[in-house]
Amino acid sequence: MNFPVALYLLAGLAAFATALIALPFWSRWCLRVGLVDDPGGRKTHANRMPLAGGLTIMTALIVPTLAGALAVILAGLQPATQPGVPHHSAPLFASNPVPLLAHGLERRGVELSAVLIGAFALLMLGLLDDRNELKPATKFAGQLLVAALVAVAGARITLFVPNLVFSYTVTILWIVTVINAFNFVDNMNGLCGGLGAIAAFYFAAISAAAGQYLVTLVAALTCGALLGFLPHNFPRAKTFLGDSGSHLVGYLVALLAILPHFYTRKNPHVLAVLNPLLILAVPLGDLAWVVLVRWRTHRPFYVGDTSHLSHQLVRLGLSRTGAVVLIWLLAGLLGALSLI
Repeated sequence: MNFPVALYLLAGLAAFATALIALPFWSRWCLRVGLVDDPGGRKTHANRMPLAGGLTIMTALIVPTLAGALAVILAGLQPATQPGVPHHSAPLFASNPVPLLAHGLERRGVELSAVLIGAFALLMLGLLDDRNELKPATKFAGQLLVAALVAVAGARITLFVPNLVFSYTVTILWIVTVINAFNFVDNMNGLCGGLGAIAAFYFAAISAAAGQYLVTLVAALTCGALLGFLPHNFPRAKTFLGDSGSHLVGYLVALLAILPHFYTRKNPHVLAVLNPLLILAVPLGDLAWVVLVRWRTHRPFYVGDTSHLSHQLVRLGLSRTGAVVLIWLLAGLLGALSLI
């Protein structure tokens, strides 16, 4: 199934540009309403930082999506052929993105709508946490509800096990785990956003190679949105992701690991379903290590500390920027193995 690669690039660039343009507006709004991260404690920043990352990324996803949907609707209203041109000379179905997109949305519209609703719900949950510091149990309950919504809508993991209870359980656990992995890894400028962009890029590449154009478009939008946010967050931050942003990044990446079909006719290898573990090895490994350390020292796993990989690299002598770049490189190399 042929799909114009230029449209993938256009989606990514549109999200990138939207994020660059939207972030200053959201930053000013956050400062005005007091949605900020104040300095103090273990924090290294000296000034109040607007928590505009989540709002910016969501804007960069929604605006190009609505513009693309409008373009598809308008294009669908146009006649299939020009007057005097035989019908058989019209573009083939496989090379015309409009009927492809319409067909894909008809088949997976409910699923993709649930993904967007879940993204908005997690953004709101994160904003409430950024503003009011919700209890861990409240946040966890919200994450479970969103994960369950997505699973009910059809975005589920099967792992070749024909059991609905198993599928729901694994899907919900996966989504909640990845959300918290990215929430935990948001401890240095650019780290969470960069890892999210790298993961989205690899999921886009795998989905595009398999002809899964809707998933590729979602991944391209996610990657573009994060790349548009990063210049404001790395190496010197003008704004932070906040819990709203890290929750949203983790959620989107978790869904990008579920939506594609990794085991396909083009790639008939059972181990292909393990590709998400390679792509997300760094944030998942960091989560596992931190939880283990906190458990062994009899501390709640949700209470922050400096046992993360990034902090350990700084203790070894790297600058914070150097530690982030090294972790990006590690994630990029591990992700590249999924393409092999």
